[in-house]
Amino acid sequence: MKARNIFIILALINLLNYIDRQVLYAVFPLIKQDLFLSDKELGFLASAFMLVYMFSAPILGYIADRTPRQKIIAFGAFLWSIATSFCACARNYFTLVFARSLVGVGESGFTSVCPSFIAERFSPKIRARILALFALGLPLGSALGYLLGGVLGKSFGWRLAFFILGLPGIILAFIVYFGIKDTPKKKEEKPPFKNYLKLLKNKKFILVCLAQAMGTFTLGALAAWGPSFLNRYFNYDVASSGTIFGALIIVAGALGTLLGGFIGDRWQKKTENGYFYTTTLSFLIAFPFGLLAFLMTSKILFLTFLVISIMFVFMQNGPLNASVVNLTNLKERSMAFALNVFIIHALGDALSPYLVGFVSDSFNLKIAVIASLFFVLPASLFAYLASKVK
Repeated sequence: MKARNIFIILALINLLNYIDRQVLYAVFPLIKQDLFLSDKELGFLASAFMLVYMFSAPILGYIADRTPRQKIIAFGAFLWSIATSFCACARNYFTLVFARSLVGVGESGFTSVCPSFIAERFSPKIRARILALFALGLPLGSALGYLLGGVLGKSFGWRLAFFILGLPGIILAFIVYFGIKDTPKKKEEKPPFKNYLKLLKNKKFILVCLAQAMGTFTLGALAAWGPSFLNRYFNYDVASSGTIFGALIIVAGALGTLLGGFIGDRWQKKTENGYFYTTTLSFLIAFPFGLLAFLMTSKILFLTFLVISIMFVFMQNGPLNASVVNLTNLKERSMAFALNVFIIHALGDALSPYLVGFVSDSFNLKIAVIASLFFVLPASLFAYLASKVK
């Protein structure tokens, strides 16, 4: 199959990846009311997914470097899609936590494999742009998750929203399994598990992961609690909150991701640290606009500043993923992305939804979300330090 067709199929699955991940946040108010949950318990639903997601990634990444990778991609898409639909059957908090945890296992297999699988099929000169296009699944899928989750949840209830949105991924999983073939690896090309220790000694790689982790902490907090913030502070209903926040993510996320890929590739042609400089500046610019947004009482000003802030946070997607490709060799690249997934989520959005919920219960949601914005400052610092390490 041609590289372009493989890209389209995997990009569609990535879109579903984020739809199924973010639909939870659109129906937070409905689940809270139906199951009588606190904000801390709601936050842990997101964190449970991320904890399982990050611990599964190194295992599945190791397997992916030793087996045809289309099998891991297909397995991941099938499992998370089935688990998403299974959320509809959850009759209490604990079964819902279990179902969301299975979603984490499936998505970790897909995310660990796909960036390197795609990057290897295109020229290094355009890798940041290709990976930025692939990363559009994050803002577009997230937006559709909020939109569809909000509309379906309001009209038919949160259970049916989960059931419907889990179905398309099952079909695409079979297309991947039978339609895409990986290049077989020779025995000497299959890296041992101890290569994870080698990656941990790669200072530049670790700094890239830390920069992504700090940015992901903030994005995870905003993704989980953005619709609820609109619901509580600006009196939007569930459907309207999902629609508005979804539209915001489409505009800000798509613009930021594409802009970051374009600027990163152009800057990288002039200096080997172009990807790091792009990321350093984008995080620095994101912080004051985010702070302004949550200090506003005007809906228009809030949404305007938030769009700008999220756009700059999203700019790191293409450049930093391309950096991971450039900093690792082919035979252990799936392991590199798996370790990358583990680090960015262990220190990022595995913690932030729960911590924001905890602070919200203790103080209020506005204080909790504002506190999460400060993590883009160390994100900028780590990106800058990566440019200085030889």
